[in-house]
Amino acid sequence: MAKNLPKTGLISWLTTVDHKRIGIMYALGSLFFLIVGGIDAILMRTQLMVPNSTFLSGETYNGLVTMHGTTMIFLVIMPLSAAFFNYLVPLQIGAPDVAFPRLNALSFWIWLFGSLLLNTSYLVQQVPSVGWFAYANLTQKQFNPTHSVDFWILGVQVVGLASLIASINFFVTIVNMRAKGMTLLKMPLFVWTTLVTQVLLFLSLPVITVALVMISFDRTFGTGFFNPGLGGQVVMWQHLFWIFGHPEVYILILPAMGIVSEILATFARKPLFGYTVMVYSSCAIGFLGFAVWAHHMFTTGLGPWATALFSAATMLIAVPTGVKIFNWISTLWGGQIRFTTASLFAISFVAMFTFGGLSGIMHSSPVIDTQHQASYFVVAHFHYVLYGGAVMGLFGGIYYWFPKVTGRMMNEFIGKTQFWLYMIGFNLTFFPMHFLGLEGMPRRIYTYAGDQNWNFWNLCATLGAYITAVGGALFFINMLYSMIWGAKASADPWDGRTLEWSIASPPPEYNFAKLPEVSQLDDWWYKKYTHDGKRLTPPQQPVVDISSIHLPNQSFWPIFLAGGITMIATGFVVSANGVMISLIGVALTVASTYGWAYEEP
Repeated sequence: MAKNLPKTGLISWLTTVDHKRIGIMYALGSLFFLIVGGIDAILMRTQLMVPNSTFLSGETYNGLVTMHGTTMIFLVIMPLSAAFFNYLVPLQIGAPDVAFPRLNALSFWIWLFGSLLLNTSYLVQQVPSVGWFAYANLTQKQFNPTHSVDFWILGVQVVGLASLIASINFFVTIVNMRAKGMTLLKMPLFVWTTLVTQVLLFLSLPVITVALVMISFDRTFGTGFFNPGLGGQVVMWQHLFWIFGHPEVYILILPAMGIVSEILATFARKPLFGYTVMVYSSCAIGFLGFAVWAHHMFTTGLGPWATALFSAATMLIAVPTGVKIFNWISTLWGGQIRFTTASLFAISFVAMFTFGGLSGIMHSSPVIDTQHQASYFVVAHFHYVLYGGAVMGLFGGIYYWFPKVTGRMMNEFIGKTQFWLYMIGFNLTFFPMHFLGLEGMPRRIYTYAGDQNWNFWNLCATLGAYITAVGGALFFINMLYSMIWGAKASADPWDGRTLEWSIASPPPEYNFAKLPEVSQLDDWWYKKYTHDGKRLTPPQQPVVDISSIHLPNQSFWPIFLAGGITMIATGFVVSANGVMISLIGVALTVASTYGWAYEEP
């Protein structure tokens, strides 16, 4: 299957195992779903713009709530982070590829097919309306008799499998494939946050997997895991979901923290302040992330001891987070700051994430949390963390590494215009939600009466969402414009610090003609400059005959295997011929596994 496959054209992309191409495909897929999730948000905000609106029905609004949250978390932020993992980690650690190239391709195709399965619910008008948290007993068959919940369950399961496979691959890659001399404390901080993220993934994903299987059994076979009438416990779902769900917050934010650390050090022309402490704080966040899940459950009656312990743990996790914030500020302090679009997004990340974190500390107090619970104050909090934080950081990463990926610079004027539209629109959307929450507006309502004193702030939030959408449109215009007419980029256009800037833009298929040797942190920077700051002529990558470099073979088997796995899941949500579809999926999975195992190297 791998012999004589073309190196260019559509087939080459379908069969690629090159980590850089897989990273690009992850990025394109996640940006497509960013548009989908953004449309969901605009529709919801339009419904809430004025009181007593009939723009959407209650059922449609609830479906949009479910799909917006699920899309933004599983189909946008996580895969966009994976795009950076794929493209940059091997380059930053001086490796020719990831540890398991075909497994890497498999994870992408499983994610893509799972995403399509999840969104197929739109086509058959069975959109799940249980929220991205899918609290029991909303998921029980009696309340959702169609296949809407099944689409959500199986879509999330398949997408989660992709993340689990990728996490093992990147963990092994970072541990085993670093360049000679690159000890753990000489790795770029982005690689460190990637490593911690992979540990969080392969420890937390099995929990949500088990919980989703339990829902499926309740719906399909009539078991009673979450049915009190059959001896089950509704609150058990909350425990299982949030044991996954709170590490998930750090799965979403840690990659952006690593990206911002690289950007700020480059554009301040200073080493990252307190690098070692930043590494330890990343590990502490990962560890403590498993000890705070029940702060989502203070109103469920956990009892005084559990409430006190989870309150203390939630306060404690603010310490390593605060360390990062002060170190980012110290990195900028006294630096020769260049205000590019990438650095503006990185600086905004620090500001917005700090603001969201402060309201998070408020919720570590059970008394305050009880007042804010299920109100729009909480909506404001997590959007400041995940949108003002994670998404802003990821946008900064796109502007920073775009020239490395494409060989062209993004337009700075359009980029800065997008940034300011985002900042104005984002804050106009979510800051008023603090006031709405304090004035008693609950989450997950699709309309409200005109005498609640919520009209003005809802109008402001909706106008802010429209401004943000204009900024998003400018981003896509900028990408297309820059790919065609953008100024050509040199190998090191930003005067970067890490190894990916030592090779051509875009990088060759083999990454490094000669694998680098590292003697210190930010080794590439110190190869360019003397101790007194004088610029040196950096060493150049030698020109080599590519035929002398071993590259992994292209293969059709990952896409076939991913298709088989998805067909197995699809059979459970298709009324007609569902068993046959699943059996075909089993056959394709077995045949692909056999072909993969015996594929000629």
